[in-house]
Amino acid sequence: MNDQFLINFTPAETRVALLQQGAVQELHIERSSARGIVGNIYLGRVVRVLPGMQSAFIDVGLERTAFLHVADIWEARQNGEPPKPIERILTEGQSVLVQALKDPIGTKGARMSTQISIAGRLLVHLPQDRHVGISQRIESTEEREALRARIHALLPLEDPGGYIVRTMAESASDEELAADIAYLRKTWQEIRNRAKTARPPSLVFEDLTLAQRVLRDLACADTQSIQVDSRENYVKLRSFAEEYMPQLTKLLEHYTGERPLFELHSVEEEIEKALARRVDLKSGGYLIFDQTEAMTTIDVNTGGFVGSRNFDETIFKTNLEAAHQIARHLRLRNLGGIILIDFIDMESEEHRAQVLAELHKALARDHTKISVSGFTSLGLVEMTRKRTRESLAHVLCETCPTCGGRGEVKTAQTMSFDILRELLREARQFSAREFRILAHPKVIDLFLEEESQSLAMLSDFIGKPISLHAESSYSQEQFDIVLL
Repeated sequence: MNDQFLINFTPAETRVALLQQGAVQELHIERSSARGIVGNIYLGRVVRVLPGMQSAFIDVGLERTAFLHVADIWEARQNGEPPKPIERILTEGQSVLVQALKDPIGTKGARMSTQISIAGRLLVHLPQDRHVGISQRIESTEEREALRARIHALLPLEDPGGYIVRTMAESASDEELAADIAYLRKTWQEIRNRAKTARPPSLVFEDLTLAQRVLRDLACADTQSIQVDSRENYVKLRSFAEEYMPQLTKLLEHYTGERPLFELHSVEEEIEKALARRVDLKSGGYLIFDQTEAMTTIDVNTGGFVGSRNFDETIFKTNLEAAHQIARHLRLRNLGGIILIDFIDMESEEHRAQVLAELHKALARDHTKISVSGFTSLGLVEMTRKRTRESLAHVLCETCPTCGGRGEVKTAQTMSFDILRELLREARQFSAREFRILAHPKVIDLFLEEESQSLAMLSDFIGKPISLHAESSYSQEQFDIVLL
């Protein structure tokens, strides 16, 4: 399959789109203002050691001092001996190399560890360890042992270090594994060299940018091209590829066309579709996506699609097409957690099995861990998809200030009744010469037409005049009652 990556740069944001056969399959967005520090390595200085809490505060050059617990100190748990107390490992003023585990949150500083890990495409390097671990997702014992033996054979005898074999390494060649080991060892050597000459507090290694992670983690043998629309960043990426992944250099292209890169390939249009609740299918059917705190639900509907033979055929074809679009939109929207799919009910067990098989086939393209439980007794398909980052909607959108996330607002008539009740409460509590209603134009129009009699009756009842004023800046649910 010919994968094509499009990388769009602006000073504050980087966006990456993965295209397969011309269709957008994945979107990745990174904003400089929201870029975290997890994975960064610092040469810090111990500011304070707290024996009672078995922790220490480390100055790494951030706004707040970072936090280091004894459980995250590699030196504290060596040789299977009981952990050493933190006061026997660290002293105030001491320089220490630490890696960020968690970003600062609220008033809390970042959490650090002295256990360094450097991620590659196929492996994770643990320079302070000596063992080779295998990803839990590789379940076959024989395969795990074979991979472990291959890694040991590729490691240098002097200072081999430890490694964790990632799932992607399952089908990798020895040449690819050797290249990843060389990249990781070179990166670690550069970190050590910087740490020797740096003065604490200072940053000695920053985790890769989104564009660099595309080269490291996503580009593969199926990749046809990687187009970059910024000359400056194209040069940086090319330099990075030449140093660490020379086999990818030939794939990099600098896009110089007049039309914006994302617009040329209809990516902007796909982003808008990925934020919509409804997704139309080519057959005339449609999907409804509802994302909640606990789970995501996907409802499949036939819409205007009518099969040429019978209704069962219509349902079956709609569900087959829906299976492909659901798998694509899970990647596109980056939806994670519990996912419930409500396919249109099928009486045929054979049709159900075929739809489920088609869903499995479509989900096989996903790099993220997925578990599908099949049809439940209620006819729903239960599945889970590992959360790796925020969903597209959470990155690009915020809760609607008008409806508060409900997805609907009260009607103008409902609001008119709310206002009449509030007017009565106000009249009983306060003595005013006149009451003035400030509300959305639709609500005011309703008071002037259908509800004019109700307003007049209330005015007579409270014995005070009521005036109206339309505020176009108000939402339909917003109103004020002014006492004059």
